[in-house]
Amino acid sequence: MERKDRLNALEIALENETKEREFYLANAERTANPLGKAMFESIAAEELDHYERLKKLHDAWQKDGSWPETVPLKVKETNIRKVLASVVDKTADIPPADDDDLAALQKAIEFEARGVEFYRHLSSRLSDPKEQKFFSLLAGIEEEHYRSLKETEEFLKDPAAWFRTTERGGLDGA
Repeated sequence: MERKDRLNALEIALENETKEREFYLANAERTANPLGKAMFESIAAEELDHYERLKKLHDAWQKDGSWPETVPLKVKETNIRKVLASVVDKTADIPPADDDDLAALQKAIEFEARGVEFYRHLSSRLSDPKEQKFFSLLAGIEEEHYRSLKETEEFLKDPAAWFRTTERGGLDGA
């Protein structure tokens, strides 16, 4: 992948991370649902971390034309899976999601699916193992966001079914 292509890909990634973070913050502010609020706030914080890493990488590539020594290969691990469990444990009666919450979740799920695809594609086009690993890691985090948002959607649509599935309860009378 050429230097110009790398810069272009990083600029797209920066724009996507910014738009997604703004979307998550707006929906965290809008929703009255504590689970939706916690999920949106948590992902917004992680998107900011991604943006900051990508910005450093972009600036270094623009200046030096190579992978910088100062940008860590790792990004902050996602804790998004814990958000759902934590909110469900703390809040006995989570109000049902309204149509706006469900529409926002669906849009967020689409964002994250596109992010996974984008970072995987970018990683596959790179030859440097450090770069490949970095973008594969971002793809993995976006995939975790995707799965957590899908699980949140399932919970908000049908909490009883979600509990049956996650708690793996049986009907054997034991």
